[in-house]
Amino acid sequence: MKREILINGHARETRVAIIEDDQLVELLVDRPENRRMVGDIYLGRVEAVKPGLQAAFVDIGTEKAAFLHGSDLVYPEAEAPDDADESEDDDDEEPTPRRRNGRGDERPDQAIEELLKKGQDVIVQVSKEPISTKGPRVTAQVSLAGRFLVYMPFASRVGVSRKIGDREERKRLREQVQAILPPNSGGVIVRTVSEDVTQETFQRELNTLISQWKRIKKKTNFTRAPTLLHRETSLTRGIIRDVFSAKVDSLTVDSKQLYNEITEYLKGVGPELLERVKLYEEPVPIFDKFEIETEIRDLFKRRCDLPSGGYLIIEPTEALVSIDVNSGRYTGKKDPEKTILKTNVEAAREVARQLRLRDVGGIIVCDFIDMESKQNRDKVLQELRTHLGRDRARTKAFAVSDLGLIEMTRQRVRQSHLQRMTEACPTCHGTGRVFTPETIVRRVERSVKRIAVEGKKDNLVVRLHPEVAMYVLQEERDFVKKLEKTVPFRLEVRDDPLLRPDEFKLVVKSAGRDVTQQYAVA
Repeated sequence: MKREILINGHARETRVAIIEDDQLVELLVDRPENRRMVGDIYLGRVEAVKPGLQAAFVDIGTEKAAFLHGSDLVYPEAEAPDDADESEDDDDEEPTPRRRNGRGDERPDQAIEELLKKGQDVIVQVSKEPISTKGPRVTAQVSLAGRFLVYMPFASRVGVSRKIGDREERKRLREQVQAILPPNSGGVIVRTVSEDVTQETFQRELNTLISQWKRIKKKTNFTRAPTLLHRETSLTRGIIRDVFSAKVDSLTVDSKQLYNEITEYLKGVGPELLERVKLYEEPVPIFDKFEIETEIRDLFKRRCDLPSGGYLIIEPTEALVSIDVNSGRYTGKKDPEKTILKTNVEAAREVARQLRLRDVGGIIVCDFIDMESKQNRDKVLQELRTHLGRDRARTKAFAVSDLGLIEMTRQRVRQSHLQRMTEACPTCHGTGRVFTPETIVRRVERSVKRIAVEGKKDNLVVRLHPEVAMYVLQEERDFVKKLEKTVPFRLEVRDDPLLRPDEFKLVVKSAGRDVTQQYAVA
């Protein structure tokens, strides 16, 4: 598979695009005013302990207090199970190792109120950014990521990324790291990119990470909570550390400053990759040159077309994301089941791509076109899982339900691009719809009659959006005459382009007083 990374650097924004087989699959955006928080380490102060939730709220200096669950605390007496290296957390992307009790589950032997008190200082790391109305989520199980290793000062095991499949290689890597890990100094996860790495390289990076942790702990002695102790590396450096490897064909960057930073970093950790880094200096913007700017603009569309003529409808909601698959204009030839299977297989690939591209997380429900054959349903599920396997975020897709739905989850550590780059419409208040002109005219009618019921006799000016005013002129020409027969005052309709499409104003003509709020109930 051909893989490329494009970096568009700007003083106010950095964008990273990951392309697989000439198709945009992932977009990352970083802005100074809305920087990424995941991985940042803070000295926080406990604001409240909630025994009923087995959680605490920690002040780390953000607008809302951070949420710390009991399962994310460090329990010194807990021992990790022998098969920890095969656990769900042994992933090389954003590992969040858990300390477990002797039974091997995540229920702590001690209640949270026994370990934390209000006003207590605690070192925590952001594992999930603020989303919607919720504050950030944090963990006390700190981890520091390097290019080849993830160091966990409060763990006690050496794990190897599950993405390294060769058992002999896994064993070799584990033994190498165990040999250099000082006793009682913490735990380590060996990352996917570490295949064929020498013990000397591991030793250098482990020493660097342990020293970094010591500096972080030392800061707590002369700073007061809440304060930032360690900031996660920049987006560009993080991409080089986590993604750029021998499996990536090229990395192209259009900023001389970023190019110099990347090459300087690679000289220390991956000099063999330097020849794959290119500086883009053409006058045409880099994303336009590679023809992905249009795809980025289409990120927020509800409809996503499939090659055969079918399409997806993607609807994010507060609770989950629903994806509906439609056959559209594709009707096939003779066999309806084959037609449906082809559309669903295409849809499965595109669903996996769109989730990565839009950075959608949480619960996702996919409504594929109904298939009679269980074999075909399994084919679609397998296709979805195969393409989800390319995702750096953790995903899990469940079997087709009795209703023909595939339910899945995708790790969510930050807001989706839709949430980060858009805001609710001030006209429709986020619903995506506005009242029709006819509905507005009926609301005006009811509001005017309320004024008459109160005995008011001042003449009124009704201000309407131009489209609604045009509707009155064309479809209800006698609207004013009919309404004037039911009220003891005169009416005058005027268009006002400053109004929203479904907004109107009632103004007392003689005084110029706006009385809309008083009478426009519904």
